[in-house]
Amino acid sequence: MRLLTLLPGLLISAKALAYDPQAGDIVFHTSRSSQSQAVQAATRSPYSHMGIILLRRGQPYVFEAVQPVKYTPLDAWLSRGQDKHYVVKRLKSPLSTAAVSRLQQEAANYEGKPYDLTFEWSDNRIYCSELVWKLYKSADIELAPLSKLGAFNLDSPVVKAKLQERYGARIPLNEPVISPAAIFESPLLKTVAER
Repeated sequence: MRLLTLLPGLLISAKALAYDPQAGDIVFHTSRSSQSQAVQAATRSPYSHMGIILLRRGQPYVFEAVQPVKYTPLDAWLSRGQDKHYVVKRLKSPLSTAAVSRLQQEAANYEGKPYDLTFEWSDNRIYCSELVWKLYKSADIELAPLSKLGAFNLDSPVVKAKLQERYGARIPLNEPVISPAAIFESPLLKTVAER
């Protein structure tokens, strides 16, 4: 077992410093999906996928927008990203019990919905950062300002190829969007774990 020196003469195991998940925590990693490189290039961020931790029967799950929107056991989610790297962020001001309850209730409205490959701002289909943003918004917390699709770095060849594949010649540059990068940089959040 690896031991860490915290103070001279005091040793503690790394396991004792393990992350303690809380409902509402937001997790980020670099996805291995086919669109990950395009998301990274467009947003200038290493993180291309995210989800929110919610508890089910007392156990932590990541509620995420994949195909379809679903709950994934936390350990499975954390080990799924590229090189098993992840970052966990939490609100600087703790969530109230009522806010956590609202997140859980609102999640029921999205579970099972299809993944949104065209990043439309509707509730018919949903993408990862949109899901987290809308859940928090239901609890009257706006994690980050929305942007427009046209505000991102769309000049990268990998981004151009993905835009062509998804939209053809009709790219909705004025579509409201929220990116994992915008939420990652939110001043409302602090990092509580990273691997």
